[in-house]
Amino acid sequence: MKILVHLCCGPCAITPVSALIEAGMDVTGLFFNPNIHPLQEYLRRREGVVQVAQRLGIPVIFKDDEYDPQSYFRSVTFREANRCLSCYALRLERTLSIARRGKFDAFTTTLLYSKFQKHDVIQALGRDLAAGSDPDFHYQDFRTGWSQGIALSKEWGIYRQRYCGCLYSEFERYRPELERLADRTA
Repeated sequence: MKILVHLCCGPCAITPVSALIEAGMDVTGLFFNPNIHPLQEYLRRREGVVQVAQRLGIPVIFKDDEYDPQSYFRSVTFREANRCLSCYALRLERTLSIARRGKFDAFTTTLLYSKFQKHDVIQALGRDLAAGSDPDFHYQDFRTGWSQGIALSKEWGIYRQRYCGCLYSEFERYRPELERLADRTA
């Protein structure tokens, strides 16, 4: 089976891509992530994908010409409370479009590796997008390989990010540091 895998970053790609290869699938990666902020973070994650792809021997389609954080912000504006769904949709819709054009049998995403993502939402969205046409959405819970993926990414020296990718998740991740500073000056 020929499968297109949306890659959010290098560390999250290790377990899913390895599992799909072991299952006998012909894997191609896609790096399309207009949500990642700032640009330097995008570039670090892109390089991590390059390194993992080389180690695992898969081709990757890079949509750097479509890195447009404004499109992400437009999709989540006034939907901040439910921004993850908009973000998933933005990336999965593009993945499906490329999978159709490339005549892939299926598509999936490395977001299904993370213990921090909303699996039910991703699964439902992927199935809804693929309903009634080709290619199929391949759902697989890759979280069982969480520890192994982390260990390998550290062993391989792959850049490991500390937040999901968007400005909002960065703020949520580092807000406690800001609060600690505020407490010290109060």
